[in-house]
Amino acid sequence: MDTTLPSGEREHPRPTRLLKRGERLLEPDVYLTHLRGRPAVIKDYGRYRRTPLSPFARLLVRREARVLRRLRGWRHAPALLGTFGLALGIEFVPGVPLGEAALETGSAVFQQLRGAVAALHAAGITHNDLHPANVLVCGTTPVLIDFASALRTPRWLRRLPPVRELRRSDMANVLKMQQRLTGEPPSPREAALLARPRWVRSVRSFWQRHYRRLKA
Repeated sequence: MDTTLPSGEREHPRPTRLLKRGERLLEPDVYLTHLRGRPAVIKDYGRYRRTPLSPFARLLVRREARVLRRLRGWRHAPALLGTFGLALGIEFVPGVPLGEAALETGSAVFQQLRGAVAALHAAGITHNDLHPANVLVCGTTPVLIDFASALRTPRWLRRLPPVRELRRSDMANVLKMQQRLTGEPPSPREAALLARPRWVRSVRSFWQRHYRRLKA
């Protein structure tokens, strides 16, 4: 249970090591610390406090916390330790990024990763930001991190084309990582999954044409 840091607690833990400095818009500072004697990762949006972006930062914290609560106890996601203000406390996962994992573990890792993403989708959640830095490997177990872009969809909306495309995109990203990191080509069925539907290509083409005009 996520009781290590009660939701809404105002005390801000002191950082022990900066892992990543937030540089892009609404990107948090990420640092390592300890919460009640337990190693933890803090995603801190505190620099947006008292700015017009504060409500959006708070929304990101709450959205990610809701997804992690939903995934509580799942071995392919870190545990939520709590929220406080514009920061999120998450279990520290002692793994290595997927891109740095030993190649000999590749098949086992990707088999589990495909199953994990399928299970995530079955729970009505899409990750929407799957790339090697957002998958940590602990032994041969992949752990998905950074659910800031994740979307939880009610059951009655899951058949809509945009939601199906988000699921397809998640799995396509897994297959692309597998091909890039292991050299294994996709099967014909997997290659079909990598191909964007016609309506997605049309929307993308429409946006690119108008975006170029706007820039001009």
